[in-house]
Amino acid sequence: MARVLDRRALNRAALDRQLLLHRSRMPALDAVERLVAIQAQETNMPYLGLWTRLDGFRRDDLTGLLHDRSVVRGSILRGTQHMSTAGDYLWLRPLVQACLLRAQQAAFGRVTKDWDLDELAKEARRLLDGRTLTRPQLARKLAEQWPDRDVQALGWTVQALVPVVHPPPSGTWNTGGATPFALAEDWIGEPLQQPAPERLIRRYLSAFGPASVKDFQMWSGMRRMDADFGELRPALQVYKDENGVELFDLPDIPFPDDRPAPVRFLPAFDNLILAYADRTRMMTDEHRKAVCVGAITKPTLLVDGRVHGTWALKHDKKSDRATLTIELFSPLPDDQPVQEEAAALLTFAAPTAEHAVHLKDL
Repeated sequence: MARVLDRRALNRAALDRQLLLHRSRMPALDAVERLVAIQAQETNMPYLGLWTRLDGFRRDDLTGLLHDRSVVRGSILRGTQHMSTAGDYLWLRPLVQACLLRAQQAAFGRVTKDWDLDELAKEARRLLDGRTLTRPQLARKLAEQWPDRDVQALGWTVQALVPVVHPPPSGTWNTGGATPFALAEDWIGEPLQQPAPERLIRRYLSAFGPASVKDFQMWSGMRRMDADFGELRPALQVYKDENGVELFDLPDIPFPDDRPAPVRFLPAFDNLILAYADRTRMMTDEHRKAVCVGAITKPTLLVDGRVHGTWALKHDKKSDRATLTIELFSPLPDDQPVQEEAAALLTFAAPTAEHAVHLKDL
């Protein structure tokens, strides 16, 4: 009979595997690999996500990995911007290709329904061969061949059709602007791979398990994965949650002690928050509505491992004043640990600025 895991046990397992029970001394590259991929929809999110997990992490640790091409940024999980190791991107991107195409169809399917997408992909590859172009530059060049087509649709559709990465300095700390495109195989210097889904399932469970099939589908953007989990079942540990849902895990991974969890600040869209269809291991359904609003997932404050509020950091460059505003879902049992971690976050994000922390009740 399968062991039943309550929400507390699932919470502690997730925190442990996400390096959130105590900050790890592992190098940043190893952490990126362990986490499979890090959300990068906003430029500073990957830095904050690693800072909250790693002891002694510096911004240059990640920026250097992007410049030496050990880590790349591109559309991966759920069709959204992530950073992964270069080696992982080579097999991750082909596995989630169908998800990217669904996203393209949802956004531009009506506009592109009469287009020959294979021909578009071929021309985009030719234009990107050996060079980097921003999305607007590439779209304008494609419009020279197809002047009657929507320019915006051209640029975004290519991103779904062709495996591209976005070279630095784009995507580094506080650096935005037009998104650059480079062919992934050119930038990384190796060909794409065609692995079985088993590889991603195992990596997911290692970083987020125990978890259900629906949890994996929510995190990855892949669909109809029951058969793949079924094939792996003999090699996996099977549990159940309090609602009787089957949860899968890699065998022989120990559960951490039921110790108090430290205060942690997670950035917007952190994959720990987005990794499950059932997010009650991290927060109540009521709090989920306040955190996940439409397509937005707000930055969250964890107190004893669970979401206790949201936060926003504003840095006024003119006055050089950085303000961290924390909106609490309920009163804090002790605000000192939150104040201390907030001060550390401000020191990392705006080391030379004057700092202020505001605690507010929702």
